[in-house]
Amino acid sequence: MTTRQLAAGPSKHARLLVVGPSLGTSAASLWTAAANRLGSTFTVLGWDLPGHDSCPPASKFDMADLAAGVLAAVDAVAGPEVSFAFAGDSLGGAVGLQLLLDAPDRVDSAVLCCTGPRIGTPERWYDRARTVRSQGTSVLLDTSPARWFGPGFQGRDPHTASALLDDLARCDDESYAAACEALATFDVRHRLAEIDTPVLAVAGARDVVAPPSVLHHLASGVQFGRLVVLERIGHLAPAEAPDRMAELISEHLRRRAPTARTTATVRADGMRVRREVLGDAHVDRALASTTDLTREFQDFITTYAWGSVWTRPVLDRRARSLITLTALVARGHHEELAMHLRAARTNGLTNAEIAEALLQTAIYCGVPDANTAFRIAQQVFAELDGGPTTDEPTGS
Repeated sequence: MTTRQLAAGPSKHARLLVVGPSLGTSAASLWTAAANRLGSTFTVLGWDLPGHDSCPPASKFDMADLAAGVLAAVDAVAGPEVSFAFAGDSLGGAVGLQLLLDAPDRVDSAVLCCTGPRIGTPERWYDRARTVRSQGTSVLLDTSPARWFGPGFQGRDPHTASALLDDLARCDDESYAAACEALATFDVRHRLAEIDTPVLAVAGARDVVAPPSVLHHLASGVQFGRLVVLERIGHLAPAEAPDRMAELISEHLRRRAPTARTTATVRADGMRVRREVLGDAHVDRALASTTDLTREFQDFITTYAWGSVWTRPVLDRRARSLITLTALVARGHHEELAMHLRAARTNGLTNAEIAEALLQTAIYCGVPDANTAFRIAQQVFAELDGGPTTDEPTGS
């Protein structure tokens, strides 16, 4: 199995991220755009399937063979026993699941997109193998765009779409067929509960190969999993949405599975997350105003709210922000609402997404509460974005 460095990382000590391709694509075509965005933090190493890109062909292998090949390739580049983060799409994600089962001590975090513990049916893959052996991968070029891409992607990024289809045309036919047969025999649905490595499952809302329901099964089956669904995205999320994928990977790889921690460690983690979410200026002001009366309360908030809850791996910070905003609207905590509106923006929520959450509160918390929340949000967004401010009610 061949590898190539897609991003060098900020230093030789940068955390290693290993990325894998979908069937019929190369790691370079699928992952380079996302890797360019991840290179400021990680060293990104891509690997290719047998008979794909420059990888030598092979006539028979299964998912366990591919997982072992990835480990051997990583060992050759980074040294034996080095742990790494993993991200893979489709068949590449299936290899990631196999790695999590066969070598759980080597993979410390995983992002698995457009994949599943079983993809499709054996009959479908055996039929594809027979077709490619008799007619070559070129027979798939007309139908692959509909399977691979979300609506409008070829028009938005024709260069990337063409590169991915060129990968398919250049595949070794026998190796491609062997990969189909590896997918036909791959089914680890009954073993998902064994996986205790944090897993982020990313689904494309328009993926017809591995739809969101399959990724939901994956995320709910492992011990520490969560699901993100990308709207308008098809089967090749790293190529279709490189910015969002890079953001999701960066955020997920900061997480760890819950482990036994000392109170001091929990508090230190809480202070780090508190500063990341609320900003140094806000936290510094809060700490500077601490008195003998409020010191225990400040420590309580840092340790239990930020250190024990906000650091948990199952929900990302975007989801936690949405939950927090809803609770603050419901309880009428307007000063805290303004603070967490700013935090929600820091956590990656857009104004439109926040507005949707506040609209939802109008139904379940009450129109007057939502009306006040929209007014406060308008003031906060004006402060952050430089728009006009108003104290006028927004509705009733």
